[in-house]
Amino acid sequence: MTAAMVGWAHLPFGKHSDETVESMIVKAATDAIHDAGISPEDVDEIVLGHFNAGFSAQDFTAALVLQANPALRFTPATRVENACATGSAAVHQGVRAVSSGAARFVLVVGVEQMTTTPGPEIGKNLLKASYLKEDGDTPAGFAGVFGKIADSYFQKYGDQSDALAKIAAKNHKNGVGNPYAQMRKDLGYEFCRDESEKNPFVAGPLKRTDCSLVSDGAAAMVLTDPATALGMQKAVAFRGLAHVQDFLPMSKRDILKFEGCSKAWGQALGDANLAIDDLSFVETHDCFTIAELIEYEAMGLTKEGEGSRAVLEGWTEMDGKLPVNPSGGLKAKGHPIGATGVSMHVLTAMQLTGTAGDIQVKNAELGGIFNMGGAAVANYVSILQSMK
Repeated sequence: MTAAMVGWAHLPFGKHSDETVESMIVKAATDAIHDAGISPEDVDEIVLGHFNAGFSAQDFTAALVLQANPALRFTPATRVENACATGSAAVHQGVRAVSSGAARFVLVVGVEQMTTTPGPEIGKNLLKASYLKEDGDTPAGFAGVFGKIADSYFQKYGDQSDALAKIAAKNHKNGVGNPYAQMRKDLGYEFCRDESEKNPFVAGPLKRTDCSLVSDGAAAMVLTDPATALGMQKAVAFRGLAHVQDFLPMSKRDILKFEGCSKAWGQALGDANLAIDDLSFVETHDCFTIAELIEYEAMGLTKEGEGSRAVLEGWTEMDGKLPVNPSGGLKAKGHPIGATGVSMHVLTAMQLTGTAGDIQVKNAELGGIFNMGGAAVANYVSILQSMK
């Protein structure tokens, strides 16, 4: 165990035109420090996850965390970015700072404000997480990229519309109980399965209910070493973690395999001396339902081409053998890019401390997290376990 979470905070995700990147950073950072029971003076290092890519006019945002308290002045602060995995990049950077002995307490914050950007610009900004030489003119932006992936998957393995609708319906049902989720509405399988005026096709076989939400939000945590964590009110340890980076061009790899995801899971599980079946639940990156489907295969839950079994046979439901996205995932919770990975870790820590409320997984002991940037380019896996 290299580091542990000892405090955290999570703002509601959604459309927050009355907030700014700065105000959300300040709220999340302040709440996380308070939750950890430490003083701002105790923070040795700050890591901020903020994708931006044009969403915020204010760039160079790392030092904005210092606005949370004057005592944070002169604390080293760094902004990290790795597309949609920006939040986990920040978390892993914080873990490295603690495990190396460079810092005793690290404050990690993830933030994004997307909804104040005009619609066409949102698509353009998100498409920057793809390889523009090949995908820069893709209709429907990043949804179009995953629409092409879904088309290819359907051509190879058959129509998966039932499975995608099941994934969407499952995650929206789970999201009803998540107070931080942007959409707390059980849409039902039929609504997600059928094309309609309210659920039109967006790209390829992907409908609106197959696509994650554009969101504003922030989340934060305090990390420390395991020995220090044992003396604190709560402690959730990193039992395994891995970061695997793959080629950016999809033309250089078999995009239906998510090989970087598979390797990251293999490394993290090996680090933790665990198998996928040992986990109590998983929070995985469902930016689009086709992504969650392929991730079932990449994490080793099913064989290649058989991901649909996991959802159609109920394995990934809240009462299944491996609940996936009990939080509602990006589908229901929302996907403020820089905050997403931090959010996944915070909600996993809540599960493992029995404080997840209406989304609590029964007897949760080990939680797995997969957060990716781009189309399985930046792949981060964390395996968490409560120390108390």
